[in-house]
Amino acid sequence: MRKAWIVASVAISSALAFVMLLVVGVYIVAGNLANGVGGGAKALAKGAVPAAYSDLVQKWGNLCPAISPALLAAQLYQESGFNPRAQSHAAAQGIAQFIPGTWATHGIDGDGDGDRDVWDPKDAIPSAASYDCELASYVKKVGGNPTENMLAAYNAGAYAVIKYGGVPPYSETRNYVKRITALSESFAAPVGRVDPSEQAAGAIEYAQKKLGTPYLWGGTGTAEQGGRFDCSGLTQAAYETVGIKLPRVANDQYNAGPHPARDELLPGDLVFFSDDLTNSRAIRHVGIYVGGGYMIDAPRTGAVIRFDPIDTPDYFGATRVTEDGAKALPTTV
Repeated sequence: MRKAWIVASVAISSALAFVMLLVVGVYIVAGNLANGVGGGAKALAKGAVPAAYSDLVQKWGNLCPAISPALLAAQLYQESGFNPRAQSHAAAQGIAQFIPGTWATHGIDGDGDGDRDVWDPKDAIPSAASYDCELASYVKKVGGNPTENMLAAYNAGAYAVIKYGGVPPYSETRNYVKRITALSESFAAPVGRVDPSEQAAGAIEYAQKKLGTPYLWGGTGTAEQGGRFDCSGLTQAAYETVGIKLPRVANDQYNAGPHPARDELLPGDLVFFSDDLTNSRAIRHVGIYVGGGYMIDAPRTGAVIRFDPIDTPDYFGATRVTEDGAKALPTTV
């Protein structure tokens, strides 16, 4: 029995030493790739948009040069979380959150069935793209970035953009432009290498200290909960220790940055799992990648925080957390 315990202790110690080397390596890689290329252009990231709407977003997101599928996806996520029945206290309706007056003027019959239905994504998504392009045309003679000017016109009105010769000096508008621009990166398929996060090592270090802690559904690590976590509570707490505030649930955490491919994973990336590999809104589990095909995660009731392999049939994808990406996420969707 003692021999088995010694062997197990050596194995665990070796694993932890291996992980620490990976953690240190994150800082080195982050420095070496400081000038890397991130983000994407036209293609959507795998599963970032629910399959029911992916083709619509891909088609209509190329309606004019000022928008892209990723930008249109970011707007829809920001507005409704891709919920076609969403309704706000301000009477905004549907997946694109049109208020009735704006819909009456700018809603289009996107699917050609003879009506304009704000609750039908086949009308609402094309209408959102069309409205964006209309705004872009209003401010096309203004200098600067046409996409940023379009977003500013969406928030503050085309007149303000024309008056100030670009994004107006309103904090709300500038934050809106920055938020949607950053969020759009999480919906675009990367076209080159994705920069590593410099905070990743600190997040891993925190998660390592929680190894062996019992799982708690809804756990966020509070004293009242005995310092226990569920999967997204652990990842949220780990990144909060390095100054990045993630949303509470896993399927929202997926949009906190760009998405490296499986063979591009680095320690600190969040890795996600789902029973529906076409829909990021169906993600049900998340862990922190540590290298070598393993993650630290809080798996389920009755288990403890531990190392688990990531190469399983329900592996969905990964996110390289960025500060701007996390800040861009809506607090509720």
